[in-house]
Amino acid sequence: MHSGSVEQRLQALAQHFIAEKAVKPGPAGPASTAAGTSKRAAVLVCLFKGEDGDLHVILTKRASTLSSNPGDVALPGGKREEGDADDVDTALREAKEEIGLDPSLVNVITVLQPIVTKRGMAVVPVIGLLSDIKAFSPAPNAAEVEAMFYAPLEMFLKDENRRAEEREWMGAKYLLHYFNYEADGKEYVIWALTAGILIRTASIVYQRQPPFSEQRPKFWSDVAQNTAMP
Repeated sequence: MHSGSVEQRLQALAQHFIAEKAVKPGPAGPASTAAGTSKRAAVLVCLFKGEDGDLHVILTKRASTLSSNPGDVALPGGKREEGDADDVDTALREAKEEIGLDPSLVNVITVLQPIVTKRGMAVVPVIGLLSDIKAFSPAPNAAEVEAMFYAPLEMFLKDENRRAEEREWMGAKYLLHYFNYEADGKEYVIWALTAGILIRTASIVYQRQPPFSEQRPKFWSDVAQNTAMP
């Protein structure tokens, strides 16, 4: 899909998202309240057009001192707090706290259905578009972020630099995908939930499936049974 088609696709997603918000309650409505805030989180899939004209996504490497997933590559995000109006608010607030991204620079394109982790946390991917990357002055929070880098979104639809490990949960087998990527002379491994979200995002934006089998964990798709839908 060429750049013009991708831009048209993003615009269509944004228009659909705005129309949906206008006709039905958003994530802050009764359904979200029922899910509670202690078991809900949101991450920001922040896309921007690179110098090569392709879409890139902002990623971080979590600080090694963090209690959960230290040193892992992640999308900016975190748990819902009581003061957050909705999942979009959570994702934008966390991105500002973690990497200094001003929410006013992000145009929210759409919100994907939550993915449930093994621990029962509903993670909501919020897709946003940063129209001008030069307007963003990164300010990583050293307490949470060890490094920040950009990766091309389309790489998550390719078999290059990818490997997978078969795992099992409650009798069902699934694959964990690992993508190797080098940025600014450093090697990063993008895997597990973050890789799954980016495969899903790339499939939606580029409107094609990856050439490899995803074999997603069953609990990721059990959101309807585990939490209220936004």
